[in-house]
Amino acid sequence: MLILTRKLGESITIGNEIKITIVDCQGKQVKLGIIAPKDIKVHREEIFEKIQEENKKSAAIPKQAIIEIAKQWRKDAKKTNSEEKEPVSSL
Repeated sequence: MLILTRKLGESITIGNEIKITIVDCQGKQVKLGIIAPKDIKVHREEIFEKIQEENKKSAAIPKQAIIEIAKQWRKDAKKTNSEEKEPVSSL
């Protein structure tokens, strides 16, 4: 772990695209401003851990259940496509 000391208004840069600035300091709380490209997701650690946990749960879905969902989706898609191709009667 790299440990840096920064004062209010000072920044650190990660790579060429990420900049973290100390915006405010009150007691034990520090506010950070983060500039990063939109394609880089920035989360608080507790949110990141929750996302990882949910991803693990999703990956734990049995393969057969996914196959059944895919079959149903294909069946529904075929039905929708055939309904779109039916001629509309004119009045």
